[in-house]
Amino acid sequence: MPLRLEIKRKLAQRSERVKSVDLHPTEPWILASLYSGTVGIWNYQSQTMVKSFEVTELPVRSAKFVARKQWVVAGADDMFIRVYNYNTMDKVKVFEAHTDYIRCVAVHPTLPYVLSSSDDMLIKLWDWEKGWMCTQIFEGHSHYVMQVAFNPKDTNTFASASLDRTVKIWNLGSPDPNFTLDAHSKGVNCVDYFTGGDRPYLITGSDDQTAKVWDYQTKSCIQTLEGHTHNISAVCFHPELPIIITGSEDGTVRIWHATTYRLENTLNYGLERVWAIGYMKGSRRVVIGYDEGTIMVKIGREVPVASMEGSGKIIWAKHTEIQTVNIKTIGADVEVTDGERLPLAVKELGSCDLYPQSLKHNPNGRFVVVCGDGEYIIYTALAWRNRSFGSALEFVWSSDGEYAIRESTSRIKIFSKTFQERKSIRPTFSAEHIYGGILLAMCSNDFICFYDWAECRLIRRIDVGVKNLYWADSGDLLVISSDASFYILKYNRDVVSSYLENGKPVDDDGVEEAFELLHEVNERVRTGIWVGDCFIYNNSSWRLNYCVGGEVTTMFHLDRPMYLLGYLASQSRVYLIDKEFNVMGYTLLLSLIEYKTLVTRGDLERAKGILPSIPKEHHNSVAHFLESRGMVEDALEVATDPNYRFDLALQLGLLEIAKEIAIDVQSESKWKQLGELAMSTGKLEMAEECLSHAMDLSGLLLLYSAIGDAEGISKLASIAKEQGKNNVAFLCLFMLGKLEDCLQLLVESNRIPEAALMARSYLPSKASEIVSVWKKDLSKVNSKAADSLADPEEYPNLFEHWQIALAVESNLSPSRGKYPPSEEYLSYVEKSNINLVEAFRRMQVDEESSPLENGDYGHEAIQEDGVEESPEEPVEVDVDDSTDSAVLVNGNEGEEQWVLTPHQ
Repeated sequence: MPLRLEIKRKLAQRSERVKSVDLHPTEPWILASLYSGTVGIWNYQSQTMVKSFEVTELPVRSAKFVARKQWVVAGADDMFIRVYNYNTMDKVKVFEAHTDYIRCVAVHPTLPYVLSSSDDMLIKLWDWEKGWMCTQIFEGHSHYVMQVAFNPKDTNTFASASLDRTVKIWNLGSPDPNFTLDAHSKGVNCVDYFTGGDRPYLITGSDDQTAKVWDYQTKSCIQTLEGHTHNISAVCFHPELPIIITGSEDGTVRIWHATTYRLENTLNYGLERVWAIGYMKGSRRVVIGYDEGTIMVKIGREVPVASMEGSGKIIWAKHTEIQTVNIKTIGADVEVTDGERLPLAVKELGSCDLYPQSLKHNPNGRFVVVCGDGEYIIYTALAWRNRSFGSALEFVWSSDGEYAIRESTSRIKIFSKTFQERKSIRPTFSAEHIYGGILLAMCSNDFICFYDWAECRLIRRIDVGVKNLYWADSGDLLVISSDASFYILKYNRDVVSSYLENGKPVDDDGVEEAFELLHEVNERVRTGIWVGDCFIYNNSSWRLNYCVGGEVTTMFHLDRPMYLLGYLASQSRVYLIDKEFNVMGYTLLLSLIEYKTLVTRGDLERAKGILPSIPKEHHNSVAHFLESRGMVEDALEVATDPNYRFDLALQLGLLEIAKEIAIDVQSESKWKQLGELAMSTGKLEMAEECLSHAMDLSGLLLLYSAIGDAEGISKLASIAKEQGKNNVAFLCLFMLGKLEDCLQLLVESNRIPEAALMARSYLPSKASEIVSVWKKDLSKVNSKAADSLADPEEYPNLFEHWQIALAVESNLSPSRGKYPPSEEYLSYVEKSNINLVEAFRRMQVDEESSPLENGDYGHEAIQEDGVEESPEEPVEVDVDDSTDSAVLVNGNEGEEQWVLTPHQ
């Protein structure tokens, strides 16, 4: 059976011929050296080039990261080794290393050593702590030395591959090889050591189109890998997966099983010849260098193979080694914060006869099944003894300890708790996946079918693309996750039981009422577990969420990929594991989950009984949940955060409660918010208090003017003036009829032209005084313009009806400070439309009773256009560019000018 490893392409970058590739251990970087003489660093996450070094005009056949020194070491055909600092881009060292092309450089994993091999048939050892001195030369090959590699299990030894058809094993400090393998019938291009487990193996690749696996202790060939149709240029044992990777000049990369040596996969990306393969311990990424560019693939999933049973025992697989930890061994005296790595003691449990790709406890935790290589083995969880095994592509447990296997897309078998085969099924469709739980589920690519375990009768078919299934322990709730969302369904087992017991016929879709869709959530589930009626999951952006009654709450933002293991109710903590097998716990109170569950079910009395057991710091979470269900009054009772309580009080229109919160918090925005709401609901006294606290002068202006509060407007004018809010101050003074104060405010605000125009309209007696100020101010900018301003006292003939306007002002001034009560509004409303200057002029002409004789017109009756219409002759406008001023020339008296400067 195949390994069924997922292979996903993560980067494809076209370039000139790539001669070597390397992966950085901590940064998302690929180092590629090119035949053109350039070395580049690519960021495989952003898909961009980070750094580029123009090394030489000749090929750079090998380049490696030295991460602990932040260096790149490169060997080229010009026989020089160059060392660069990849942060500063500075050259650290350049020296001539060989007398012919340099084929390979290898960095010692811990010591300050670099090995180089060359077409001069020599291998040299360089010590950078001794100024890059050559401390040893290894002679013995009779042809080009193509590659050297340190033994990761004994870093004092290394292997060399040569076109003299041999592989030699050397010791640092010894001039002669330990031994020589007559490896191939043609030149040997590449060599690599086996890194995992305890097998003393190395692999070689040759121009004879084969790769060979060797035992370097017995010096014997274990296996010959045949299949490539051209020279093999790169080989490696993958450090994390049970695979061998070979690359060839035939343009393909082949993946072989490291134990059975079966060919698992062949990759061909159409970039011509393969020259290099790069990999890194702890990563499933593999980089391939071609004639026409670089490809990076990710092989397999990084989800750790681990399982946790209900009491807190975790079993995981590292390669074929099985280990166990127990969360409950952490003493109560050890304080572990949320998200912190747990200090767990790891125990070796045993080893596995296959490479584990999944591992899962049965429901009662007594057995563990390990699947991989198309096989499964059931072990006892305590002693790790083999109880049963077989061939299967997939294995699933039922909720009561039975299990099913998928042998192929057309055969599923069910086994009893005693490991005896009970039933064999041939589905009518291609079964791509199976899932266990309360029901046995079989999936095609487009739908899922549920069957009962006892008789394998169809319960329900649902048309949905399924990524995973999660059953609640109660068996009443189910999550179906798809690519972009998940669905929470209720399983009506009583309906199904009665349907099947009555012998009613079931059609191709099964029992229609079997499942009821409760909620759909638009999030992708990576891993998930049920705790009661609460579904805990992490999503595609690595947030740890839980969902109760369709309402999603984020518990934590995870800083790296983590995967759910389980929940311990006794500790009220949910546990996760990362790919490095670090276990972390996060607090999720069982009482909180129970409370939300009871509210969802409508059992509010029992929910209220649980509420006191929930710590105060979680009450806001409860309140948000209640609000989402429309229970806003209950949410207000529970909530503790003043900002949140304030918002809830506003929602409910409970302004007194909101006011109490605003007094405690003393937030300007809250006072303003509350004041606006109080005003809109007619609570004007509260509105005034709130707007005063908020210092919302605009709001107060609206309020006082609406209710005709002259005292309030007067007080507001003073406050506004103090705070420099001159617009509000001006409006207040204008409403009060304090026109002299308005003029003074305009002058103090340096709005002198506006003051002059206002005086012309409302206080003509002050016009001459303001014009004098205006002239003085304008003369600082343009004396000619200042001189052209006409003073009405000097030129009354230029100001139409000037004497009448003065008379109107004199007549109205006694009534300006009087404020008639609002009930008299109707007797004044018509008078506000009268043109007072025109009326006064008619009074003089007709000697009739004037509407002004009672002196009862307030300042509201005066209009800004309270002068006669302008002359029929057109008014000319000249623009003085030097002052940005407009000069108005009166149509009747073209000799005199009046300058208007723009507003400030």
